[in-house]
Amino acid sequence: MEKIEMNKEKIEEIKRLKEEKNAVILAHYYVKPEVQAIADYIGDSYYLSKIAVGLDNPIIVFCGVSFMGESAKLLNPDKTVLMPEPTADCPMAHMVNEITVDNARDRYDDLAVVCYINSTAEIKSWSDVCVTSANAVKIVKNLPNKNILFIPDRNLAHYVASQVPDKHFIYNEGFCPRHEFMSAKEIAELKEEHPNAKILVHPECNPDIIKIADYIGSTSGIIKYAAEHPEEDEFIIGTVYGVIYKLEIGRPDAKFYFPKTTPICVNMDKITLDHVLNVLKTGENAVELPDEAICDKAKETLTRMLELAAL
Repeated sequence: MEKIEMNKEKIEEIKRLKEEKNAVILAHYYVKPEVQAIADYIGDSYYLSKIAVGLDNPIIVFCGVSFMGESAKLLNPDKTVLMPEPTADCPMAHMVNEITVDNARDRYDDLAVVCYINSTAEIKSWSDVCVTSANAVKIVKNLPNKNILFIPDRNLAHYVASQVPDKHFIYNEGFCPRHEFMSAKEIAELKEEHPNAKILVHPECNPDIIKIADYIGSTSGIIKYAAEHPEEDEFIIGTVYGVIYKLEIGRPDAKFYFPKTTPICVNMDKITLDHVLNVLKTGENAVELPDEAICDKAKETLTRMLELAAL
């Protein structure tokens, strides 16, 4: 009871400071449920990117990992973007080097460098367009280029390639540790225990999991699938556990099962109510961007993403 009361006090203080400073709180699906509960907007990278562009608030508190705050700042350079936990980073966001990109440009004519939004601003600046797991297939289909270098995630790249067979893909060896090392064996064991459950997985998962999935999609897609299939009441989920918050809101009648080795993003999990409260009080951990040339190129990839996704 004491913990609940303490959280109520924190939540009230967060609300007060948010209104006082005209701030808005964005939260990714992978952060703790208590953090999602105090957010104004909850979503995946694509949704939050779109939302960030249309906000009037001068201060954005971004409950996510560093590349997300950086992307929000690129799209809103005149706004203050605060990261509740500055050490919350994404390993995959760094898993490509410029030599890989330069070599592909030298080798292939008619090449588009397609960059997953889970990447640093510098990596985006080497690219032609950004994508998210929610819009990657649509954007690659809309590109005029035949050759596609997809960076940094190999698993999402292979999934997109399977959906766009008329393009030629060049792969990079990046990956999300949580999805790459999720166990297909554990998911198969869950299916044996719950034979009627549908398997819903994220395209960052390894190929062994993709092969046994009933549905492959972004976090928002997984949530939407469960909500729009009331005839199903059991789901095996192949993505980070934080998504359970919105799944249970959308389908309180359903049962959701995760692998025994629970996939938790250790970086997203660092973010707490205390961290959100601290940045609202102090204005600490404001996102700072790299030099102007990098920012201009990186922003172009995000702007082009929003344009192509809207077609």
